[in-house]
Amino acid sequence: MLAYRHAFHAGNHADVLKHLVLVQVLRYMVGKDKPFRYIDTHAGAGGYQLKGAVAQKKTEYREGIGRLWSRADLPPLVADYVQLVQRFNLPPAEDGRLPALEKGMTPPLALYPGSPSLASLLLTPFDKLHLYELHPADARTLAAHFGGEKRSRVMQEDGFAALKKELPPTPRRAVVLIDPSYETVGDYSRVVASLREAVQRFAEGVYMVWYPQVSRVEAVQLPKRLTGVAPKGWLHVRLTVAQPDQQGFGLAGSGVFILNPPYTLHQQLAELMPWLTEQLAQYDGASYLIEELPG
Repeated sequence: MLAYRHAFHAGNHADVLKHLVLVQVLRYMVGKDKPFRYIDTHAGAGGYQLKGAVAQKKTEYREGIGRLWSRADLPPLVADYVQLVQRFNLPPAEDGRLPALEKGMTPPLALYPGSPSLASLLLTPFDKLHLYELHPADARTLAAHFGGEKRSRVMQEDGFAALKKELPPTPRRAVVLIDPSYETVGDYSRVVASLREAVQRFAEGVYMVWYPQVSRVEAVQLPKRLTGVAPKGWLHVRLTVAQPDQQGFGLAGSGVFILNPPYTLHQQLAELMPWLTEQLAQYDGASYLIEELPG
């Protein structure tokens, strides 16, 4: 697992889907006049250099955020997400904060924010970010980026195991993002077990699980297994944009399973996914799925 580095895949189509959903979930949460805790079980490095040697090996961002970057015709939800990524590409102000994006400004695409950095741009000073990352180098980078924030805690620990001490939070509001590398088959079972235990400890939390769409039976079965953990009150969205290679390898797409989603999310995705599928498609059979069981 520790050989996995998200920098190889930063900004690809899977990141676009995951972060579009995450931004809307967090927008909804900060709209309520009560602080909450954002918990990221596999936080990564917090940000990635797209012009660096690692990202340039596959340049996956070109088929993801790269297709959306400079367009003036983006739907509002996509424009919201893209503008946050654009802010991340601006030089920080003297106080270390990222400035607001001026109207009509499109900076060069050189960096891509991880989930913690997008959350940091959206959360209020009264909210908390608890970030877990086991990879030593990524954990150091994450700590350097967030170490000066009073509202943030960075821990080099197993994020799956850490949920036991995080839940229930005080106050009783939280968004939990679970998105491991899935490099080992065991990650799929750990996701299910961790979510089941988390729900038992804090049933009212908002839980997001990202998963890759790959030629592995565990990946195919995961959404169904997650619905068993949450018999009601869930939403599942999947985006398929590519075909596996002749050996059956490759990332065809990805999905996000949300337990206790904002009531606005289904309609937002229903309007967005046809457009997004068309824009990110890499073959004629690109498709999407949205399914929901209200609470």
